[in-house]
Order: sequence, then C-alpha cells, then structure tokens
Amino acid sequence: MTTTTPERTLAPDADLNVVREAEELLELVAQYRRLSRAQRRRIAIAASPEVRTVLAGVERDMALKRSPGSMSAILTDGKEKQARHLDLIDQVFREIARGISRKVLITMPPRHGKSRRAARWAPLWYLSRHPDHRVMIASYSADLADDHGRWIRDAINTYGAQIGLYLHSGSKAANRFDLADEEGNRLEGGLVTAGVGGGLTGKGAHLAVVDDPIKDAADAESPTMRRRLWDWWTSVLNTRIEPGGSILVIQTRWHEQDLAGRILAGEDASDWTILDLPATCDSEDDALGRQIGEPLWPIRYGRKALAKIRRAVGERVWWSLYMQKPRPLEGGVWKWPWITDHRVTPMQFRGVDLSRIVIAVDHAGGSDDVNDEVGLCAAGRTSAGEMYFLADNSGRMGADTWGHAACKLALELTADAIIVEDNFGGDMAKQIVRQAWKDLTEAGETKGRLMPAVIEVHAKQGKRLRAEPIAQLYAQGLVHHVGEFPRLEGQLVTWIPGMDSPDRMDAAVHALTELADPATALATSSQYEDRRLSGRR
Repeated sequence: MTTTTPERTLAPDADLNVVREAEELLELVAQYRRLSRAQRRRIAIAASPEVRTVLAGVERDMALKRSPGSMSAILTDGKEKQARHLDLIDQVFREIARGISRKVLITMPPRHGKSRRAARWAPLWYLSRHPDHRVMIASYSADLADDHGRWIRDAINTYGAQIGLYLHSGSKAANRFDLADEEGNRLEGGLVTAGVGGGLTGKGAHLAVVDDPIKDAADAESPTMRRRLWDWWTSVLNTRIEPGGSILVIQTRWHEQDLAGRILAGEDASDWTILDLPATCDSEDDALGRQIGEPLWPIRYGRKALAKIRRAVGERVWWSLYMQKPRPLEGGVWKWPWITDHRVTPMQFRGVDLSRIVIAVDHAGGSDDVNDEVGLCAAGRTSAGEMYFLADNSGRMGADTWGHAACKLALELTADAIIVEDNFGGDMAKQIVRQAWKDLTEAGETKGRLMPAVIEVHAKQGKRLRAEPIAQLYAQGLVHHVGEFPRLEGQLVTWIPGMDSPDRMDAAVHALTELADPATALATSSQYEDRRLSGRR
C-alpha cells in the first residue's frame, strides 16, 4: 500500500501537467502561425536545432494549407511550378475555401496550366480544407472529366495521409468517390465528374468547376452544339449547386457565343468576377498589371515563342484562343445570314436535281500536325443556276491520302470533275488524282465508272479577288448549304482580307467558281484576273 499510494496520488497531477504542456505548445504554435514570414524566419534562425526541426514541420503544414500552388510544390518537391497567373487561380480558391460564395469566369490561352491547376490541384486542396464538401468537375467530354477525377483520386491515395484526406472503401470510382475519416467512416464530402450534356445526379455541390466546356472549333461554331451546352448549363449544372456554393468556369475562348460569351451577356453578368488573361497584355486594366505586350507566362512562352505561335495558327485563332477576343461572325467578305437564311436540310434537298457535281481540293497541307489542312469539298448546281454545298471532308492528309479521299468522294456523289490547284508541284496534283483512281479501279471500287475530269486551276489573283465573287453569290441567295458545316462556315464568316485564307474556304471557292454561271461574274464588284467565272461549261 505504501508503495502504490503515492503513485495513485501523483498520477492525476502528472496527467494534468502533460495536458497543460500540450495546451501551451499548441498555443505557441498558433501564435507562431499568426506571425509574418519575416518574424517566423527570425525565430527559426535563433532557435535550437531541435526547435528548428519542430518549426520546419509547422511550416510544411502551413504550406500545405496555404494554397493549391503551395501544396502542389510541397507534395512534388518543387516540380510543380508557380506563376503569377496561377496565383490568381489560387486566390480564387482560397476565397471560396474561406466560405465566400463566388461565381468566377477565367479566360486564358491553351497550354498555360489552367486545367492542371483549376481542375486538379485546386479541387484536391479544397477537399483537404473541406472534406465534408462535395466538388463537381465538368469538361467537354466525360472522358476528360473522368481523367481529372482519376487524377484527384490517385493523388488522395498517394498524398492523403499528408493532407488529411482518405477515400471511403465503398466508393472509389474515378467519376464518383466519397471521402472518409481516418478510421474509415464515410464523410459527406466527395467528388463527381461529368461531360457537358451528361447528367449530374445525386448530391449537390458546394463547388463546381467547369473546365474547357468546348472541345474544338467545330463545336464552337455549331449553333446546335452551343445551344446544347447552354441548355446543359442552365438546366443541369446550375441546379446542382448548394446554397452558398461557388462556380468557377475556366476556358479558352472559341466563339463570341460560347459559354463565356453567354455568361458575359447574361442577366447575372454583374454577379460574376471576370479574370481575362490574354497571352500578351493588350489593356491597361490587365488583371496582372502587366505592361502592354508583356506575355502571360514569359518563362515558358516568351515574346518570340508567342510570335511563332501567332504565325502558325493565323490571326483568327490567335485572337480567339490566345487573346480571348473571338472575332465576330461578320468578318468582312461573308455575312452570317447569307449562309443561315438559305440553308436547306437533307430532307429538303432530296427533291433537287443537280446537273453538275464537282469535287475541289486545296492540297497545301501535309501529313503531320505542323502543316495546314487539305481542303476537300464538294458542291453541285442545278440547270437553273442554284448551287448547293454538299460535303466538307477536309483534314490533315498527306499526298498518299488526299488523292484517294477525293476520288472516293467523287464516287460517292457521282461527281463529273475533280478540281485541283496547280500552284504547288505543277502537274503533280493531277497525277496524284489519276494514280488514286487507278488504285481504286484495281481494287474494284470504281465499279466500271469513268474517271471524272481533272481540272487544274491557277489562282494567281489576290485572295480577296478569289473570294469576293463567290461571297456575292451567297449574298444573292444562290448558294445553299445542305446541312451544317461548322468549320467551313466559321472560316468563311471570320475571314478578313489580309488574313491567310484557310484551305477549307479555298476548296469551297474553287468548287463554286467552277459551277458558277458566267453571267454571275457581271454581278461582282471585281472580276478574276484569270476569268475563272467566264468560259466554264
């Protein structure tokens, strides 16, 4: 008894001392966290090695919680880089994590780290701050959205213990997973992903991130696809946001009426915070305070690199995708109503009797991604002079491909002629078509059909003079598109004299010029130098 009684009476005091010391330590750490960086640095320099080790752990924990960029740098040992424009994205998420309800639209060029930061690291960081919240991520396709979800899920498996995140054992799918506490008990938080147009059933979201809602120029230029995106935005995504929740849309601009354009023109536009980040500064009100002409990410894309990109992509793509200022669909030569007001459906076209059908090829392209597309189009006309645009099979093709593609389209549409430019390679283009037809004949695909005439054209006049007469035919309502051709139509209505004319547009101009009634040349303001609207059969 005498040996145990003192221990029984001293144990509570010892426990109290431990608790008191722990509380004092926590208070000291809390005070340390509230100090400025300079103050913390002075304390660390003066501290003993043991204390410095403890402080290093505190600093690491603070960095993990500070921002998405800070967390990513810590977890990747500095491999994940930071930049000023990424700091802006971080700041948005920090405010949302503090409980500030925000609607934020960020527009910036491709390959500048927007998706990796806004749709991966930032949602991961947000969940680490709020494991009881749910996040939604949407992109133009379910596959891309799932890729983001898979990345976040795998990051939790890798870094979860360091940032306090754990997956629930019964819910680990890439497109939908739930979080758990350290003991494995299910929490309210988690993540769900979806493609634009897909469903977002189940629980609502405290944070929705819409990253790259538009796939490409074809979708952006299609009224049908733009309408589908907007319907999904209004009736699906917006209905899933919890009261006080936040929405962040981050995209590259493609079209004046893309999702960002509709938001900017909407009734609630004043509720949105707009961060417009062009590849080079073009405004004194720049979000980063840059000087005019200063690049967005100079370490990765300096002035010379951006100038090279601009030459490669052309003015229209540069101003929309890189400068976030999509050109209106009233570029100069063509007007949008000239196409839409005279469009016909495939059903309406069934009763049309064509007297001629031609295929046109603009073969300036090559076989790799560096070269332009090969323009490959088809059009026909009636005996009354009405013209119908039938097909746009343009794409990146080499010389061993476009000849066969042109001949197969001619077979499909029963074309009487294939038009090729002789500007490049002399008689080479004609030989490519003839060899392709021979190959198809030997393969039994021509079924005894005679080869269409191969007509060589040499467009020696300026691009405006080549395009203007055909644009006038559109203005007169003589050209009808059978269905929608978003990429071609986007090129037509955004082309401005002085810009390089795209290959789809050039091929369409060749086809329609061949079909044009010679009398229509008198209606144009300028005639072609080679009189291509005169003397044709």
